[in-house]
Amino acid sequence: MEDHCNGPLVSALPPTSFQSSSSSSDSQSPYFAKLNRRDGGGGWAPQLTDRLRWLQVDLRERVEVTAVATQGRFGSPDWVTSYMLLYSDTGRAWKQFRQEDNIGIFPGNSNSDGVVHHKLSHSIRTRFLRFLPIDWSPGGWIGLRVEVYGCAYKSDVADFNGRSSLLYRFNQKSTSTVKDVISLRFKSQRADGVLVHGEGQRGDYITLELHKGRLALHLNLDDHHWHSVLIERFNKHINFTVDRLTRHVRSGGLDDSLEVDYELSFGGIPLPGKPGTFLRKNFHGCMENLYYNGVNIIDLAKRRKPQIYSVGNVTFTCTEPRLISATFLSSSSSFLSLPVDTASESLLVTFQFRTWNREAMLLSAQLGREPERLLLLLDQGQLRLTHFRSALQSSDIRIGQALSDGQWHTVTISAGGVQVSLALDNEPPSSMRLMEVMEPRRNLLIGGCPSVLTNQGCHNPTLAYQGCMRSLAINNHPINFSIVQQGLLGNYSKLQFDICGIQDRCLPNYCEHDGECSQSWNTFFCDCSGTGYTGATCHNSIFEPSCEAHRLTGSASGFFSVDPDGSGSLKSTVVYCNITDEKVWTVVNHNSSELMRVQGSSLQKPHVMKLNYSASLEQLRTLISRSEHCQQEVLYLCRKSRLFNTWDGTPLSWWLDRAGERRTYWGGFLPGVQQCACSLDENCIDMNHFCNCDADRSSWENDTGVLSYKEHLPVTEVLVGDTNRSGSEAIYRIGSLHCYGDRFLWNAASFYQESSYLHFPTLQAELSVDISLFFKSTAPSGIFLENLGTKDFIRLELSAPSVVTFTFDIGNGPVVLTVKSHVPLNDKQWHFIRAERNVKEASLQVDQLPVRFLEAPSEGHTHLQLNSQLFIGGTASRQRGFLGCIRSLNINGMTLDLEERAKMTPGVSSGCPGHCSSQNSLCHNRGKCIEKSSGYVCDCTHSAYGGPNCKKEVSVSFESGSSVTYTFQEPFSVMRNHSRQSSAIFAQSSNSRESIAFSFLTTQTPAMLLTVNTYHQQYMAIILAHNGSLQIWYRLNREKDPDIFTPTSLSLANGELHRVQIHREGRDMYVQIDKDTNLKYSLSTDKELITIRSLTLGKVTARAGVDDEILRAGARGFVGCLSSVQFNHLAPLKAAILNRGSSLVSVLGNLVESNCGELADKSSSRSLSDHTDTGSRGKKLTNTQNDSAVIGGLIAAVVLITLCAVAVMTRFLYRHRHDRSRHMASVKEKDHHPRPELRYQAELDLHSAMRDSRKEYFI
Repeated sequence: MEDHCNGPLVSALPPTSFQSSSSSSDSQSPYFAKLNRRDGGGGWAPQLTDRLRWLQVDLRERVEVTAVATQGRFGSPDWVTSYMLLYSDTGRAWKQFRQEDNIGIFPGNSNSDGVVHHKLSHSIRTRFLRFLPIDWSPGGWIGLRVEVYGCAYKSDVADFNGRSSLLYRFNQKSTSTVKDVISLRFKSQRADGVLVHGEGQRGDYITLELHKGRLALHLNLDDHHWHSVLIERFNKHINFTVDRLTRHVRSGGLDDSLEVDYELSFGGIPLPGKPGTFLRKNFHGCMENLYYNGVNIIDLAKRRKPQIYSVGNVTFTCTEPRLISATFLSSSSSFLSLPVDTASESLLVTFQFRTWNREAMLLSAQLGREPERLLLLLDQGQLRLTHFRSALQSSDIRIGQALSDGQWHTVTISAGGVQVSLALDNEPPSSMRLMEVMEPRRNLLIGGCPSVLTNQGCHNPTLAYQGCMRSLAINNHPINFSIVQQGLLGNYSKLQFDICGIQDRCLPNYCEHDGECSQSWNTFFCDCSGTGYTGATCHNSIFEPSCEAHRLTGSASGFFSVDPDGSGSLKSTVVYCNITDEKVWTVVNHNSSELMRVQGSSLQKPHVMKLNYSASLEQLRTLISRSEHCQQEVLYLCRKSRLFNTWDGTPLSWWLDRAGERRTYWGGFLPGVQQCACSLDENCIDMNHFCNCDADRSSWENDTGVLSYKEHLPVTEVLVGDTNRSGSEAIYRIGSLHCYGDRFLWNAASFYQESSYLHFPTLQAELSVDISLFFKSTAPSGIFLENLGTKDFIRLELSAPSVVTFTFDIGNGPVVLTVKSHVPLNDKQWHFIRAERNVKEASLQVDQLPVRFLEAPSEGHTHLQLNSQLFIGGTASRQRGFLGCIRSLNINGMTLDLEERAKMTPGVSSGCPGHCSSQNSLCHNRGKCIEKSSGYVCDCTHSAYGGPNCKKEVSVSFESGSSVTYTFQEPFSVMRNHSRQSSAIFAQSSNSRESIAFSFLTTQTPAMLLTVNTYHQQYMAIILAHNGSLQIWYRLNREKDPDIFTPTSLSLANGELHRVQIHREGRDMYVQIDKDTNLKYSLSTDKELITIRSLTLGKVTARAGVDDEILRAGARGFVGCLSSVQFNHLAPLKAAILNRGSSLVSVLGNLVESNCGELADKSSSRSLSDHTDTGSRGKKLTNTQNDSAVIGGLIAAVVLITLCAVAVMTRFLYRHRHDRSRHMASVKEKDHHPRPELRYQAELDLHSAMRDSRKEYFI
């Protein structure tokens, strides 16, 4: 927008340039509505004050408008506090102007004399402006004076009638370009048509066309309004801009140049059948300022230059359409009532409509006596015409699909005699017969029912219509909406005339990570299925960021999806997590794990091996950066094959790092030094060389080592170049990438001065931001985080000892979310906070408390504009600072390095004191570490495990009649992700989540392992079928058949211990069985288990709504051992043992403690070794005879010690059993210890040895 384009445009206009809906008097006519004018009545005032009034200004010609200003009526209490601005080229077919963030309402005045000036976010070219008051003076009426600012606007236009085009012919036979710029503005009268086309003999082509009202950016464009298009191409890179929205794309051609033969055509393709076109229809509409590489095409055509050839009738003035639209604004109260000629024996109604809503009432007509009616509905995106005679008697016609696509659709209803037909667009009509001759009565109702007629048989069977309508005709009589608006025909409510107010809320697409956007009239929805993300805008990853994080959830070794950058742009990747007591290794494999033998390669023609990993290089870079240590073993054996030239040190073999840089150091040595591990260890076979292979011997030598410089990993390519001599050979293998540690999980800082803070660059959070952190403190309040803008801000704080507050302002006023805990949060223990804000909603979660949600308004600002630094632990004013520890502060998937920043900040120190802040997890399997004055204790309440560190298996033996039932308290919102009902008209929120883990051992089939049922006859069950295969049943919709999944066909009733882990997120379900089976399934629905009633382990009695096969398995129950059962945050098996007498737990039959779970640890430790790639590979075996002697001696000693231990334990168990039997006879009940621990028996045989030393609970 040019600075000089700001002159006043209204002050010099004649009286005929002003129009209005009405005037209260001649002295308050629209002509007196000029800014600062005091004559007459001091401004314009309408006869009535409501939202149907308007003031219109004719600027006499198309001009460029850059600003507007308003004022109240002079010397009166009348002014406008907010208004809409419409614009049009013709005074008809208006379009609403919207500022940035799609804001369509302008703030107005607060008194009668002040001037409120608004500079438009983008200029508009128009002739007519219309001001529509929305709100006005609370103590007066509507009063308005206006001014418009801008400058003259000149343009060249060409009108195409759908059978014409302009051809721009080149001077030579063809033209080849590496850079092209095409710019134009256009408005179209129909949805399809070619705007620009050119093609070459070698297959090059360029085509810009409308298809169903959309360009390649999928923007609705058949709306008779101007749209700007700019195409900029350089080589294969293309910027495509439509109405200030730019997409950057890359062409798929082989060459950088674009070759076009003879000519470019504009407005259509003169000869049909040319390649590169998708539609044959020509453009019907008007183009303006059409430029190709700086050449003004329309100007050349107007001056009849020889380069331009005209096909058909192309004129240089725009033909304006005569169609008038009406917008139905409300889904509850919009309607249009029109009279019907009762003398007519037939009814013919035609109209066009466009909407995003899938449900709506379009038309209702009474036939004969009440309640007989004809109803036309939009039902799930289809048209449904219903002849309704009574509640038990009706007939339907259904036609069309996906009609809520925002496109114009033509509908024709014809009723006469005993037949009714319905036609859509250009398709043949569908018909149905009536029982008797129809007789149209009373009025025809369009879009909804008036509230005054609800007792006369008219009621909205669904939502009222929200959308646009035009070309309405009844019995071949077109309906003039202007007459309707003046109140001279029919009746209406909540309609806006001469404008189609539809908006495309999916452009731009606010659904992140390839989420699919859909919309209704008022809002949009994101389908996150299959993306790996969840949330209102698919912002949040459903996967843990690292293997270390998986360990903290209690997971065992296995394949897992990890998302190192969380909600960042990178997707998740599958890795193997080798979880041991000492370290958690992340293993990433590549495509070449076998030994490679190389012969015949030279420096001029080297052997080349490119490594492709299971993750992208960008994902690997993030994973490696997050890890504490990474390494990759390079096994390298050689025979007369050197790594370096012994004369000048020239590398003969090398490898490429992740950036593609050549690296010449080898395993075990440092970057930049051309040496091998033997040089570092000082044990090379020839001390004159730094690598064993450089000795150039005919015997096999070894230069195996480990690469561990993180910035260079992983190895992406290997080149071997010295194996072309006689007897020369090399064998190598590049191992998998191994990393351990997560340096961000415990990245922490301690704040011990209220005036101290850490500062980071400005938060990038315009459209979405998620913040998560852990904190512990003894202070009653303090600010965790704050970032300011000119007016906007975002803040997260502990506002009171038990209250966390999340506050932000994006221009719509402050938004405050508060979560209050029932216990103080300043208890010197770690607490978790997660806050999120996006264009759909904001949320705040503290620990396991219910998530607090707040939906964003459908109209309002969406961008959070910040410009200050990001302050952590305090504010710029150095007041209300936080005192305590903050760790693992994560913002939009990136963890802030608090420790590094704290090293240079006074009042802040790196790390946090205390045992629980150590990086090594002290409490396992979801156990919570609690600081004590002289140590720590593990709270295993939410863990399925017990023991001092929540690592001890809780295992129980079941008999045929045994069962454990855990009854849930209502509400269950803490266990579910959240329980809000979606406001979508046609979509459900996808926030259902279950996490289930357990181990079992049995030989019985069929068997019931676990079942969960709800108060709404939903259930999920895990059973063993007759053949011993595991089956997972989900019945989330009682009207449909259940989803049944069989992860493995092998029998698991084989007397061995098996570990099962199930995680469901919406439709996606992930199943892991032992180490062998890792599968993903898709459910038929993403519904959640609503209001869970109970969870049962073992035998289940008959229940309503449960399938027969489940009942049969439930009747057989379970005979065997169950261990470490976890359901979300519950441990039902553990609760049954520890909480005897609780009203939530009921047990039938005998419960016998077992130690079968210990088998899981033993089998895990054996299987983990299969996935490690390091160790003794490539090393020579030495001193084997000495080692054998030592091992023999150790075995003899171990056998002797074991025999002694068995004798002692036998004596101890006998006395313990004798003492316990006497003690149980005299003691009835004792209070439980605050942190009880389970004692386990050592028996493994479930049916014999266990009976002699079992604990039994009868409840």
